[in-house]
Amino acid sequence: MTQHTWKLSFRCRTHSLPLDGGATCSGASLKMVAVSEEKVTIPFGTKVLDGVLTVPEVEAVRTGLVLTHGAGGDMNLKALRSLASCTAASGVLCLRFTCKSLNFTYRVRAFQAAVDYLKTLERFTLSNVFLAGRSMGARAAVALGRQMCAAEEGAIQGLVCVSFPLHPPGQRHTHVKRSEDLTALSHVPVLFVSGTADNMCERKLLEGVVEQMESSSSVHWVDGGSHGLAVKGRMEESVLEEVNSKIITWILEHV
Repeated sequence: MTQHTWKLSFRCRTHSLPLDGGATCSGASLKMVAVSEEKVTIPFGTKVLDGVLTVPEVEAVRTGLVLTHGAGGDMNLKALRSLASCTAASGVLCLRFTCKSLNFTYRVRAFQAAVDYLKTLERFTLSNVFLAGRSMGARAAVALGRQMCAAEEGAIQGLVCVSFPLHPPGQRHTHVKRSEDLTALSHVPVLFVSGTADNMCERKLLEGVVEQMESSSSVHWVDGGSHGLAVKGRMEESVLEEVNSKIITWILEHV
């Protein structure tokens, strides 16, 4: 299998740090390191999934994050590239991957294949694994997290749900079904990052689900954010910096 590697080098100055793909990270409180990226192919039954490893240039990598996109787009979505670069710059290995199927069960299986692949990489000694997804990818992350922790307690250290699609637009009643995996979780901390104007995740409904959850969970609300976390009158880079900083800080607090 051929891997393509290139380096994304930078120096930390003050406040924010521009990275590959327009990513920005908070540099005020987090020590940043250089990162490199590698294109990889992930075995998935008789097929393969395209993936990218974003690797922190540190002596030992102990924490890994597996990240995927929603129903549309792919792993090269700007927000995903931004988060991958920033997590790696903070010392966390990130594997992001593409799976364009709209079949939910298939997406969960693909996520499992990506996690299995990460664990086969012998050059890393990972003691902490987090799952993260955006929109449909967040649902898949939660479903897989539930399965993995039912099979082995402590299989993952946390879940990050960006723009969790609690219900389709205008179909609030479906939140009961879509929250089943969340309320079935136990002993797995969950971070939600959602916009207050998300038409697929009404704030009151999500807060109600969080109250019902056995697992420790918290919500970071992006004021005025849509399902895509776009905020009218605010630069995208500013939103990315807010979101990335929150996710990285949360992950590092749970290792």
